[in-house]
Amino acid sequence: MLKLLLTGKRISLRTPTRDDVPILYNLIYGVENPEWKKYDAPYYPLEFCTFEEFSKRMEERMNVTDVPSQMIIEYQDQIIGMVSYYWEDKRTRWLEMGIVIYSPEHWNGGFGTEALSLWIDYLFENLTIERVGLTTWSGNPRMIRCAEKLGMRLEGRMRKCRYYNGEYYDSIRMGILREEWDEFEKNNPLFNSHERTN
Repeated sequence: MLKLLLTGKRISLRTPTRDDVPILYNLIYGVENPEWKKYDAPYYPLEFCTFEEFSKRMEERMNVTDVPSQMIIEYQDQIIGMVSYYWEDKRTRWLEMGIVIYSPEHWNGGFGTEALSLWIDYLFENLTIERVGLTTWSGNPRMIRCAEKLGMRLEGRMRKCRYYNGEYYDSIRMGILREEWDEFEKNNPLFNSHERTN
């Protein structure tokens, strides 16, 4: 099982362990209609799964020997969220990333921006890709602002294609190229100070 730790100024990203599984399960499924789900693609219902099913899925993701597809966001030794990536099309090296911070008390504090900064940097360092993308929706302005702070550009807006709670929303595609990220880091030293341990 791969063990990896990326340390920023306030938060760290690390690979999950078996001890994290009950905590993550409770953060995701512990309450009905969790607050975080109202912003994390709420037009896709949160499909309940048993603890056994969740444990099996997490075990599969933990058994990687190369670049992990997800990492835990930790603040003051507390799990506050996750970052992840998936291949939209691996053959053409089209990668998308995601983030969720579960507790509203950790929203609007810059934790997501720092976590994604570490994650983008790690993905560019360890994968043969020229772009990192992020897909969100117009009902999540915090996510859009976070992406903009990191130099990501609006690449596409599919208008009124997400119908949710009686309203239409846009689907938002954002992305950043490797050379744009290098330039961003050079001009924003606050986002360029992290340590990595294996």
